[in-house]
Amino acid sequence: MAKVEVKHKENPKLRQRKLADGRNSLYLEYYLGYNRIIDEQTGKVSIKHIRNKENLNLYLTPARTPSERQKNSETLSLANKIRYEREQELLEDRKGYRLKKGYSVNFLDYFNSYIDKYTKKDIRNIRGSLERFKSFLAEHYPALKDYITPNNIDKDMMIAFVDYLKQHSKGVGAWSYYQRFKKVVNHATEHGIFKKSPCTGVSCKTDDTSLRKDVLSVEEMQQLITTTYNGQSDQIRRAFIFCLYTGIRFCDVKCLRYSNVDFSNKLLRFEQDKTKGHSGQSIVTIPMKEDLLFLIGEPPKNEEGQPDTNALLFLLPSHNACLKSLSHWTTRAGITKHITWHCARHSFAVNILNNGANIKTVSSLLGHSSLKHTEKYTRAVDELKKEAVDSLPGLIH
Repeated sequence: MAKVEVKHKENPKLRQRKLADGRNSLYLEYYLGYNRIIDEQTGKVSIKHIRNKENLNLYLTPARTPSERQKNSETLSLANKIRYEREQELLEDRKGYRLKKGYSVNFLDYFNSYIDKYTKKDIRNIRGSLERFKSFLAEHYPALKDYITPNNIDKDMMIAFVDYLKQHSKGVGAWSYYQRFKKVVNHATEHGIFKKSPCTGVSCKTDDTSLRKDVLSVEEMQQLITTTYNGQSDQIRRAFIFCLYTGIRFCDVKCLRYSNVDFSNKLLRFEQDKTKGHSGQSIVTIPMKEDLLFLIGEPPKNEEGQPDTNALLFLLPSHNACLKSLSHWTTRAGITKHITWHCARHSFAVNILNNGANIKTVSSLLGHSSLKHTEKYTRAVDELKKEAVDSLPGLIH
């Protein structure tokens, strides 16, 4: 087993403690000075030395094979690197030899604490970015998968993390997760946890002009609509069909009320949750066919027997529950594409473009602030047209 070499002039010192299971746990011991204590009765002066310990959550194991010895060597090397970084922090602290406030915290605990206090509606993406980071650590930095301090997170690690996200995410997913991760890192930097954000100069670029998610063709939409089964949620079924014919997001359809529907003029009018207060195109108006009005039905009656326009159009469970129900439904319908709730929005845009709608009309219906966001759908239509032409039989020479 590799052995820790203690050097007396170092502060902190790297030390090891033998555990009951035979492993050696590595930790740092800081010397933070001393206090002079005077006994009031005898006048005797004694010295009390002040020390502090930091558990590194790194372990040396009994090594029997070359690979085990190599792993111990790498663990010891990492521990020495951490020790050196802590020593530099102490030396740079102008107020004396003491631990700086945030540099030794477990960043994973800090991230969870941030999530606990987070109140915005992209909380699911924030949680997802943490899970992606933990998976990344388990694969590339197993010694740090449960305990990683801000000093262990540097620019090189962030570059590797971005590559990992691109390999394990579809479409703009990598960009979305990295943006949320940076949000937490920047918050930590502002509060003194990082000296400097390790994300500075590291970007996650994705091709947002191409459509990566699967879309349902008109034929597949009909195939899905005509598929029903015992135990199917009628609320989820009707809500997803509604999205297929309006292109609205899940976060909006779950909040729609009968007051958003103008039955006399057959119009749906609502403010997009995603762009509320950030865009002049936040209010969206969508014409509604008679079929859609029939799908949502009349508003229920209140206690006075009057139409309750404040009632929700659809009573939907959580996003995850809706996704599970949708997955079961598409499987029953024989659709092998990976269909998520957001695919309804993409399917709506691609299908009406394919049927001759111009890009400005589609942009307005989707509530996009710029045509740039709509262009990916025109490219998807072009690809569908190419596939249709390519499907023709070859010429006979």
